[in-house]
Amino acid sequence: MSWVVLVLAGVAEAVWAIALGKSQGFSQWVPTVVFLVALGASMTGLAWAMRTLPTGTAYAVWVGIGAALTVTYGMVTGTESASVWRVLFLAMIIGGVIGLKAID
Repeated sequence: MSWVVLVLAGVAEAVWAIALGKSQGFSQWVPTVVFLVALGASMTGLAWAMRTLPTGTAYAVWVGIGAALTVTYGMVTGTESASVWRVLFLAMIIGGVIGLKAID
């Protein structure tokens, strides 16, 4: 169950990172509210998962999922360039997350 919560917390991390960018320095209220809610959910999920998972593993998985989803969102929306190299390195991040789960 900790892994499921951790993955959801990683997704929430991507949501708050994207909302933070869209908040324009907290001047837009809807993205700011989304940021605050997602931040709370993400941190709560990470803290809950860390009750049973090692801190380093939980943090690495949380950051990896959040970063990979945030960059993927940028590529899909066209705000970040997509390339074979970028996709390869994102796949390596996801592979690392899967590897950490496999050895746990």
